[in-house]
Order: sequence, then C-alpha cells, then structure tokens
Amino acid sequence: MSLINVSLKTNSLLINQGQIVTILSIVVVFFLVLLILGVRKSYILKKENDLLAKSGTLQSDEDNKRYEDFRKGHLYDNK
Repeated sequence: MSLINVSLKTNSLLINQGQIVTILSIVVVFFLVLLILGVRKSYILKKENDLLAKSGTLQSDEDNKRYEDFRKGHLYDNK
C-alpha cells in the first residue's frame, strides 16, 4: 500500500511533455513580443532621426560657439 502511495506522489511531482511544450510556447511568445516591440521602437526612432536630420535641428548652439580655453581658472601652468 505504501509503495503505491510513493509511486503516485512521484508521478505527480514529475513534469510531463505537454507541460514542457506549454511552458516553452509561453516563453517563445513572450520573447517574440519583446522582439517585435524592439524592432518597432527602432523603426520609429530611425524615422524620427531622419526627420530631425532633414530639418537641421540636430546642430546645437554649442557647436556654433567659438572655442574658449577652459584652463583659465585652473591653478596649474598654461604651458
């Protein structure tokens, strides 16, 4: 009688093939959704970058400023 109980408990703890397929399917769908969202986001950012490049707003005011020596206020020698 105890041998039957042990074998029933052992079978209930094991994972069968159907459960493995179900778990793997869920994982694959999850990562597929993440991949699709990443590709979509990349496409949207590339399109926005192209629009900004065409409009010329990518150049900032700092690019147009004249270079100033940043070492003026430091304590070391300017040699």
